[in-house]
Amino acid sequence: MEPNPALALILAIGLIVAASRIGGTLARRLGQPRVLGELIIGVILGPTLIDMLHLPIFHGVELDETINELAQLGVLLLMFIVGLEVNIRELASVGRVGVFAGFLGALLPVVLTVPLLLLFRYSWQPALFAGVALAATSVSISAQVLLEIGVLRTRVGSALLATALIDDVLAILLVSLTVAITANAGIEAGADFGALVNIVVRMALYLIGAFLLAWFILPRVMDWLSEQPSLAQSFGIPAIALIGLLLFAWSAEELGGVAAITGAFIAGVGFSRSKERVRHEIEQSISSIAYVFLVPIFFVDVGLETDLSQFPLAALPLALLMLVVAVVSKIGGCGLGGRLGGFDNTNSIRLGVCMISRGEVGLIIASLGIGAGVFRSDDPLFASLFLVILASTLITPPFVRAIFRTGENRETGRVDHRAG
Repeated sequence: MEPNPALALILAIGLIVAASRIGGTLARRLGQPRVLGELIIGVILGPTLIDMLHLPIFHGVELDETINELAQLGVLLLMFIVGLEVNIRELASVGRVGVFAGFLGALLPVVLTVPLLLLFRYSWQPALFAGVALAATSVSISAQVLLEIGVLRTRVGSALLATALIDDVLAILLVSLTVAITANAGIEAGADFGALVNIVVRMALYLIGAFLLAWFILPRVMDWLSEQPSLAQSFGIPAIALIGLLLFAWSAEELGGVAAITGAFIAGVGFSRSKERVRHEIEQSISSIAYVFLVPIFFVDVGLETDLSQFPLAALPLALLMLVVAVVSKIGGCGLGGRLGGFDNTNSIRLGVCMISRGEVGLIIASLGIGAGVFRSDDPLFASLFLVILASTLITPPFVRAIFRTGENRETGRVDHRAG
């Protein structure tokens, strides 16, 4: 009898969601955010220890790609919810911080990583690509922790989102520039400055157009629909929001050349300007889908894609040094940017700590390096880079939790909503 792929997928999702709840609950009881428990559970379930998706119970059905696609939906919903939480006035108030921290937080990892790898006798091409991979930031993990501990809507939380937007754009630019320089994939070997200009213009036009559309059109359309009982009942306000989220996420990567999570975030920002009743209905419905189903799959999937059992011990010293560089460069770069933007020392360091995680963004860039021929999958450098990305993702939740443990408004930079 042929194995039923649907049944295998149902069982896998059930086990993943159950395991994520167990891991999250244990983490909370230990005073840590749920996401840390979900990430660790993912490593345990992955090929490092159990290799759950390839157990005989699944009858040889290949589930890796499907689970990963569900995980990508999870991160889109997460970033949409983060966008809904954004207070534009607060975000604008830390725009200067976001620019300085975004640029320095993306450039310093490259500046520090390249010389380190040159000392280990790597050529400049893989050294540059590794530096670019470490320039990326996975804001979704830190944003989730800030949501859990109730400080996302603070000056530091707003600065994190503003910095992440700048960082995301700059990371994509750096990847495009690196591929062009190394003349491997994506851009032909004879590409000139004009090709890079086209990439920058395409991204800029998309971001401007998407923000304008989200800012002016989405809330007006949603508010109008909410006042038409027959239409609102037929379509459903949450369903319309979900459609908008998916279209913005698709267009971000397909039309703008930026990460899909950026489009999801922009859509969330747009819908956040709807009437309070409408925004609450959207947030409540999307959050139910996200946190019960898809977001746990996303965090567990990070571990499911990791195989630390094959890590070469000879590469451990390099991995440890790269991890130090990864942590120091983000705290130093974003922290310095925070100070230049007007933050005090405490909030500058907090901003830097929130930007440590590389997560899925770093993994995507590292995988692009393999496709471009810069790395080999069995290369100790790639193994080290992979471990650093995973380690930075795992250490970020407890670091963020610890750095925000003091709850005074002055220290957290919480905005006093009673004013004005």
